[in-house]
Amino acid sequence: MQAQSLLLLPMAFLLCPGAWAGEIIGGKNAKPHSRPYMAYLEIQRKEKTYICGGFLVSENFVLTAAHCNGDEITVKLGAHNISEQERSQQEIPVCHQILHPQYDNETTNNDIMLLQLAETVKLNKWLKTIPLPRTNKRVKPGTKCSVAGWGRTSRQSKSAPVTTLQEANLKVLEDDVCLKNPDVTYYDYDAFTMMCVGDLKKGKASFMGDSGGPLVCGKRAQGIVSWGSQKSASPGVYTRVSTFIPWIEEMMRTLEP
Repeated sequence: MQAQSLLLLPMAFLLCPGAWAGEIIGGKNAKPHSRPYMAYLEIQRKEKTYICGGFLVSENFVLTAAHCNGDEITVKLGAHNISEQERSQQEIPVCHQILHPQYDNETTNNDIMLLQLAETVKLNKWLKTIPLPRTNKRVKPGTKCSVAGWGRTSRQSKSAPVTTLQEANLKVLEDDVCLKNPDVTYYDYDAFTMMCVGDLKKGKASFMGDSGGPLVCGKRAQGIVSWGSQKSASPGVYTRVSTFIPWIEEMMRTLEP
């Protein structure tokens, strides 16, 4: 099962059977600039434009999903309404896309990518980094987290992505919710590299942010929006960031200006 990004032009999604691109369903408008780490990615791939989410982890790097790779990527930071030229915004091209070497676009395993920015960002009240978890520090099932993005707000609608940042709350589930799920979509779930997230009792399992955006638990980015099922009341799957901390740190040390 291969995850796909949100297609911006024309206004539709590229989805393989049973998969979703990133979206916020049933969420609400985020308070402007309350998530100063959020990144909006415009991706050029084979003369088409896609979008993904991401998050700022240093003045030179943004973390996102590996399936958000493209021929060229531009990152917009400090944004709330991406259709307006807000004075808070900084738009910077990506100079290096560093996909995890074991990323598998068939199973979507190791779905993580580090983006090196062509310029150093100017941190301020609108734009800040978000801390990452400690290596292999797992989030306890039942932990309440949140996700945000600029994606579509309905699975049925063919509408364009929204222009203002949306957010929703959900929680970390036991791995078995995905591992033992009868839906064939979850056959490729790997508990070491992935997180099972949703709220099946309250019907919040479909509250997903744009692919590549962060799952924030407490004040740390614990997950990356990766893939899930199109069926209602199904959990979402996120890349488990804590598994990849050594790789992230090594890449940043190697490439840091």
